[in-house]
Amino acid sequence: MARIAGVDIPRDKRVVISLTYVYGIGKSTAQEVLKQAEVSEDTRVRDLTEDELARIRQALEQYSVEGDLRREISLNVKRLIEIGSYRGIRHRRGLPLRGQKTKNNSRTRKGPRKTMANKKK
Repeated sequence: MARIAGVDIPRDKRVVISLTYVYGIGKSTAQEVLKQAEVSEDTRVRDLTEDELARIRQALEQYSVEGDLRREISLNVKRLIEIGSYRGIRHRRGLPLRGQKTKNNSRTRKGPRKTMANKKK
């Protein structure tokens, strides 16, 4: 397995798909990185040379990925919570923060139901 940005990427997939296994890299970013590194998108990871891997790693250094990106996001959320903004309050309560309705949906943010109506004794 090739190791890029501290992540083992799958060997048998195309490079452009394998790069998306790194946190913070989607398909379009992966395409940009490969264009900068001058590596074909259709190449399989197992067929990459050490020189090509080094060029990919070099191109990725300008992006914030993996641990740095996770830390940055968590600090942003923590800042919103500390200043008491609307979004910070929604984060603290575990509710959706982008204006969605919560009467019927938002199960992923709110978690499983906690109803206990008409419990028989």
